[in-house]
Parts: sequence; C-alpha cells; structure tokens
Amino acid sequence: MSNGAIGLGRERDLLPLFQGRTKELQRRLADEDIDLLLLTNVDSIYYYTAYWGDLGLEFGRPTMVAVAAGGEVTLITAASESLMARAMTWVEDLEIYSDGVGNEWRDPLDKVLGSRASRITLAVERADIPAVISDHLRSSPGISAAVDATPIVARMRMIKSVEEVDMIRQAGQVAVAMGEGGREVIAEGIPEYEVSLACIAAGTRKAAEIIGGEDARSLMSPMIHNLQVLQSGHFTSYTHLHPTVRRIQRGDPVYMCFCAIAHFKQFKLGYDREYFVGEVKDEIARIYETAVAAQVAAINEMRPGAIAEEVHGAAVEVYRASGFSPSYRTGRALGYSSLEQPELKAGDHTILEPGMVFAVDGGITVPDVFGARVGDTVIVTETGTEIATESPKDLTIL
Repeated sequence: MSNGAIGLGRERDLLPLFQGRTKELQRRLADEDIDLLLLTNVDSIYYYTAYWGDLGLEFGRPTMVAVAAGGEVTLITAASESLMARAMTWVEDLEIYSDGVGNEWRDPLDKVLGSRASRITLAVERADIPAVISDHLRSSPGISAAVDATPIVARMRMIKSVEEVDMIRQAGQVAVAMGEGGREVIAEGIPEYEVSLACIAAGTRKAAEIIGGEDARSLMSPMIHNLQVLQSGHFTSYTHLHPTVRRIQRGDPVYMCFCAIAHFKQFKLGYDREYFVGEVKDEIARIYETAVAAQVAAINEMRPGAIAEEVHGAAVEVYRASGFSPSYRTGRALGYSSLEQPELKAGDHTILEPGMVFAVDGGITVPDVFGARVGDTVIVTETGTEIATESPKDLTIL
C-alpha cells in the first residue's frame, strides 16, 4: 500500500477494498486482451482509487486513471489536487500536471501511453470520456481505436460489497433525516426554499454525527449540498422543479425528492416523500395511493432470481388497473452513481442478485394538476429485500 491516507483512520482501513477492486479489474482486462484502460468517469475513478476531487474538466483540469492489465495503476491529476490525492488513495504512481506548463494533462497521459508497447489495445468508458481527451487519444501514435470497457466496469459495480451495503444503510439514515427535517417545517405560508434549507441542515447534521462518530480526522465532508427537487401545489406535476419563493398554501401537496442531493460517502440515494397541507381532495388521494401501491408491488416482486422487467411489470399492472398509463421505468440501480445497471424497465432481462441496490419509485403525473411521487433505496438480500430509507409513506395530512 502507498504512503497515502496520511493521518486517516477508518478511511485508510477501507483502502484494501478499493485496491482489491482494481486487481479484479486488471484480471478482467487481461481476460479481454485489453492492455490499458483509461478511466475518466469521476465515479469510476473513486470506485477503484478512493480518490475524489471537485476540480475537473470544467476547470480545464481533468483527472484520469490508467489501469494496465498486467502492471501499474497511474493516477493523473492537477498539481493543485496532489496533496489531497496522496492523502486519499492507495495508488502510488501519481502523475501531476500544472496549468500553463507544457501540454498540461496531455504530457503525463502521453508518458503513460508511451511507456507501453508501440501498439496497444486501449479501452475507455466510451459514454463518459470527454471529447477533448478522446480527440487527443485518436492523435496518439500506436492507438488506432479504443474499445469500450463500460460493460466490464458496469458489471463490477452492479454487486455491492458488504462494506458498501453498510455505507448505503448509513446514507439511508442521512436521507431519512433530511425528509424528517423538511417535514417538520412544512406548513401553510412557509416558502418552499425554507423547507429545502431544513432538509439540508438535518442531513448535514446526521452525516456529521455518523462520520464524526467513526473518525473525527476523516476528510469526507458531511455537508449536504446541490439543488434539491422540491415542489408544491400543482407544480408537483413539473416533476423536477427546484424550490422557489412560492409560499405553501392550504390543500397543497408538497413533494420532496432527495435523489440529487442525498449523497453520503460518495453514495447516491433514491428517496422521495410527499405530504399534504391541511386537506386533500379524494381524487388527489386516490392518485397518490395508487403511486404508493405501484411502488410496493414492485418491491414485493424483488428477490434474487427475479427479472428486472418483471419487477417493473408488477408496478405497471397497478397503474393500468387504476386507469393510469405505465411509467417509463420503476427503478434504476445506483451506488457511486445515480444511474447504474440494471434498470427496472421493459426490455431489461437482468436477473437480480444479492448486493444489487435500486432506487424504486412510484409516480403518476396529471399535468398542471398533481404529481404523485414516492421513492426508496432498496437492497436486494439473500432472502428478499431491505429498504435502506425505511420511513412512513401513507397519505399524511400535516
């Protein structure tokens, strides 16, 4: 192991997990006769190296990891990030570059490519490689084309380890705390943004409680950030609108989504809850309860050996029986990314296995009237499922 993780406790203890993943990746690359894989997706980079940073291509400072099937693993990152990188990762070979010096990131990348044989079989994550990097690769001697390693990486990330599942459970605690924090302030006359502020504060405090209880020296920030999806009234039918200055009114539904904001230890969660202020009309209640029933039907279908599209089909039956159109999908695998493989939708024939984790949703939209939403993070276990975001979702009037 490298001289990284200086002064860290629990995070350093987990580095063999990341290193083991990389060794398995190298074995799979060798099986596919791939000489070198260039990782550019930030979530994949973290998955194998334990390194994450805020600066990226949008600042002109891409981070890349070169994984040789039978040799070195090289982390290429900006000099401004190098101290943090050395403190986080197990990777010993760290190639840094500086803004305005030479060809910047191209120099260490060319060094890695040049150290290989005159012609190599290079792989990339084709859907996630920035055009500026792929253009540079096409101009590199000895590389005529790059194969797509996305299926190899995606398959590895499908099944979560015991350690990952434990962290997903912790992330579920953070998400539920956010929901409870928002619910406590929902009331007639309260602006939408105040509800979101309460969600962020509650989630941050729960994350800090968990991280601080493990190791106060951790470099992992507890801060919950990003724009939340939150709507009220007929704007709930807009699906992904962010909180505004609109004040909540009597009779309003208030929808809170945490999928783009409940991130903990780099894990992404799926979690949605909706409440009603003062009163709810009968038809609105029927729509909401149908959405919940569809989600429950899908979760009840989930178990090892179940087929992804059949889980989706269970929800579709509920929608159709109540006179609603089926949704595009009922769920998506998640982990370090908000969308992983497989998906719970028609045409996905993946067999569910223990260790898979999904965001499972129920949703119905009546344009400009109401949007019913409910969602949870669900872990597939040896015997069935475990809901990491367990909390009440019965129709609730506040």
